[in-house]
Amino acid sequence: MENELQSKEWLLDPQAEYRFELDPGTSVAIKLLKGNAEMFGFELLRGQTYLFGAECKAAVFTWQGCLIEVFGRPSTEYVSEETPMNAYGNLHIAFEQMRVRAKERFKTSKNNPAILNSPPERQSEIPRILVVGPENAGKTSLVKTLVNYTTRAGQGWTPLLVNLDPAEGGWAAPGAIGVAPISTPIPTCSPSNVLGTASTSAPTVLSSNALLPLGYWYGHAEVSRNPLLLEQLINNLGENVKQRQKNDELGSIAGIIVDTPSAFGGGPASTNVMRQRLIKTTIDAFKINVILVVGHEKLNVEMQRTYGSQITVVKVPKSGGVVELDLGYRDRVHAHQLHTYFYGQVIPPPAGVPEGSYSNDTFADNVLSPSSTVCGFEDLNIWRIGAPAMAPSDALPVGAKRAVSETQPDRVDPAKPGSGLLNAVLAIMSPPVNGDEEEILDRTVIGFVVVTRIDLVARKMTVLSPNQGSIAGKTAIVGSYEWQDQ
Repeated sequence: MENELQSKEWLLDPQAEYRFELDPGTSVAIKLLKGNAEMFGFELLRGQTYLFGAECKAAVFTWQGCLIEVFGRPSTEYVSEETPMNAYGNLHIAFEQMRVRAKERFKTSKNNPAILNSPPERQSEIPRILVVGPENAGKTSLVKTLVNYTTRAGQGWTPLLVNLDPAEGGWAAPGAIGVAPISTPIPTCSPSNVLGTASTSAPTVLSSNALLPLGYWYGHAEVSRNPLLLEQLINNLGENVKQRQKNDELGSIAGIIVDTPSAFGGGPASTNVMRQRLIKTTIDAFKINVILVVGHEKLNVEMQRTYGSQITVVKVPKSGGVVELDLGYRDRVHAHQLHTYFYGQVIPPPAGVPEGSYSNDTFADNVLSPSSTVCGFEDLNIWRIGAPAMAPSDALPVGAKRAVSETQPDRVDPAKPGSGLLNAVLAIMSPPVNGDEEEILDRTVIGFVVVTRIDLVARKMTVLSPNQGSIAGKTAIVGSYEWQDQ
């Protein structure tokens, strides 16, 4: 019988990478023995063991060569010498030069203390980057690498990372979009925390967990479900970013990197107008001055033709290690994200790796204790934005108008049949500024709960929440996400 305690060593030549994919229920541990290596820009420490699980698909890259030890059995593992890392490195150098020039001009400009109020030619020095591409192109990997390189530059940069892909969820739950200032490199552990973990969901003793994101609730995985709602939320997010930049000069110089959903990169012809509108909204909201097109010639031509005269458009090669992801995988990732939000994440080490011998920087051992609370139907104000299911606007008959607007809040009564609340994910919203309950589109998310039981006779429902705090009097929005605790 083969000894499962044995590990395997991989010797990587300079500018090569070790790629691996995991099946459900499996994990691997990787230790750097010699040389230098990184994972999506996150530097691995020599002699440290890192855990990966939950169907993680990742790669260890080395610029100068290294020796790594791998415990466990990935479903796929191989070494490739064809990587896009040279192109990614060159992009980082170009953006770093922009930041340094902007910082020098800021220091010497005594009469102009706010960069955002400076002339357009000076503002253009600050990198504000939009990454677009089709599905399974590696956009998030590129975004993560650029952000990690920026935080490792030794200049004290705190770039703003914007996630506009509701299917990814960023630092919240799937269905949310948001932004977070990144001051330390983001590690990789599993698909459930691909952009890092918020300080409210992980031990804050680790600097890599100290993320304080700001999020808005879209509530659906597909951009086509309610594009007008997403457009409004992007504008709201842009206003928040603009305000933060006014109050954070160094963060402003570090710039913005915007990750986008695959719907921005293409789709059915019927959605083309709305797709272009969402791209234009994003460019205006974040004052984008660089567009990176990942692995798509037609999209690159479109961006060059539409924005090339005002914005720098760069085509970036797609990595050969990008994995084609199916709907089943995405559903499992969403379920794992929600489970991680409430219960934390524990990745069991593979055979041969003792408990406690691996790095906690990968969030591999993080246990949370949620709480079940019973509340009355009247205790929680629940809304739905638009109708439960809406056809695209261009699919309506000629001259027809909607009875319910895509961005109109509609009150949900838990007592009515078909409320759709059982097992639904609810986003708890921040308190209204002026006491107007219907101004909920402009309010940010402060947390999530799941409705686990509805008692129509007693007019009560049971909700699972991350803590024991009361939700009475809170306002919540329901989307199309459901989750059952298993």
